[in-house]
Amino acid sequence: MPAVFRVRSAVQGDGAFLADMVVEAANWRSEGARPRHEVLSQPDHARYLSGWMRPGDSGVIAIDAQDTPIGAAWYRMLPRTEPGFGYVGTGVPELIIGVRPIWRAHGVGRALLQRLCDQARAEGYARLSLSVERGNFARTLYRSEGFAVTTAGIGRDTMVKRLR
Repeated sequence: MPAVFRVRSAVQGDGAFLADMVVEAANWRSEGARPRHEVLSQPDHARYLSGWMRPGDSGVIAIDAQDTPIGAAWYRMLPRTEPGFGYVGTGVPELIIGVRPIWRAHGVGRALLQRLCDQARAEGYARLSLSVERGNFARTLYRSEGFAVTTAGIGRDTMVKRLR
């Protein structure tokens, strides 16, 4: 049976679901998953949610046939003084993506990524950045969608996509 879902724009009320997706992204490995409160209490993760839908924030949500959220991708402008994992510079939004495990490998992440890149391009951004841990299967998706490693870190890489 084909996976049926659609993608809509994120709204301010999606903050709690985005928190769920930060937890999914942080716990991409099936073993050693950290509890929700532990992930969200870390400033490195909380910065992707704090004050959601402030100026410069934009995102998309995938929902299933019953209108249940199943994945999200969003970006924010993070300051140089409090950079995210994938910070590359002022004026380059950092992308975060998470998909419920049961929906992975069904095209949800790709649809979210494509729609968010289109949105960023339409908003005038020249690049989007992200950070991905080595070993994460999402690296293949990012590469296939035009993201390239720009900075190799310890256990994780920063990737950037040129939008124009």
